[in-house]
Amino acid sequence: MKNIFLLILVVFSGRIFADIEYHGEAGIEQRYFFEDAIYPQQQRSNLSGYFSPELYTSLNNGDDSFVFKGFIRFDQQDSERSHLDIRELKWTHAGSDWELQAGVGKVFWGQTESLHLVDIINQTDLVEAIDGEDKLGQPMVTVSLFKEWGNTTLYVLPYFRERTFPGTDGRFRAPLPIDTDNALYESEDKQQNLDWAARWEHSLGVWDIGLSYFDGTSREPLFTIETNELSESSLTPFYPLLQQVGLDLLALVGDWTIKFEGVQRKIQDQSTTAFVGGFEYSFVQVFDSFIDINWLMEYQFDERDLLAQSQNDLMLGSRIVFNDIDGTEVLVGIVQDLEYSSVRSGFIEASSRINDNWKWRVDAWMFSSDEPSELTYLLRRDDYVQLSLEYYF
Repeated sequence: MKNIFLLILVVFSGRIFADIEYHGEAGIEQRYFFEDAIYPQQQRSNLSGYFSPELYTSLNNGDDSFVFKGFIRFDQQDSERSHLDIRELKWTHAGSDWELQAGVGKVFWGQTESLHLVDIINQTDLVEAIDGEDKLGQPMVTVSLFKEWGNTTLYVLPYFRERTFPGTDGRFRAPLPIDTDNALYESEDKQQNLDWAARWEHSLGVWDIGLSYFDGTSREPLFTIETNELSESSLTPFYPLLQQVGLDLLALVGDWTIKFEGVQRKIQDQSTTAFVGGFEYSFVQVFDSFIDINWLMEYQFDERDLLAQSQNDLMLGSRIVFNDIDGTEVLVGIVQDLEYSSVRSGFIEASSRINDNWKWRVDAWMFSSDEPSELTYLLRRDDYVQLSLEYYF
């Protein structure tokens, strides 16, 4: 992997590029928690900032291109959240009906709003946000073929990225510290296990269809409890091997958008099924205004027990699009456990531009749980609101 980085950096620094586009974003975020933390090291207020530059250039009449996207964050409280990452650093060569990419990249698979089951290529950067939407860059080589019968991509993933976790001073943490320095693997090759994946996607009438397969190290770890010589306990991540078959669907039918994701997983000779599906219905120009209101509903099911993000949940939400010059949008939702009435979570996402360079954003999460067997029980006092000021250049 280091050789790939060096090769691309050398090419970037050469004089073969006629023009390099430079842009990116930076921001400052103030997070406030409504309740005192469960653990004494944690604070109710937290300030952090990030910087994410992007470089892009092309040559050979656009047949070849290079992109770099970096990310660095400084956090006031949690040293584990202060980190840097190469989100993307890749070369792309485009043919008439094919494409080759090599380096570090980001890939997103999926259609649903509340949960992304089929999205498995990139590792979750969990210190960034509780929703798991932020991803680490993944070393990869991909070959894509574009035909009338669909687009097919093969992924070769030569190096595994371990998941990031909050430290003892951070919120959203487990009762025991997580020992990220001594992660365990089912594969004898550990992080050098050669993972691979394939995806086919195609449009048939109103339907967008995606079929995927993954074979390699699971991005989602299991945990074992370890005790050191001082009788101090910690959680050690264990990354098993995984085979996953995925299906995702999207259909646009009038004012309705139908969404579905389903996976069949096999880990340590155990097969499980999970799916999420639902719809989004649009009311355009409500009360003769410019405002659009979309209503969302998705059902989540997972056969796994304690390890599942959601076993039997229902998400209800609304997306309000103001269609103004500042691009103001608000998304609100609640996820209710259908087995335990006390277990639920809610979220708010709102954003708008101030001018061509500045943007404000408000994010909030609320958690409720009286069931110690549910993962949300660990977050029962971590309700928070976050105000962000972002600069784009």
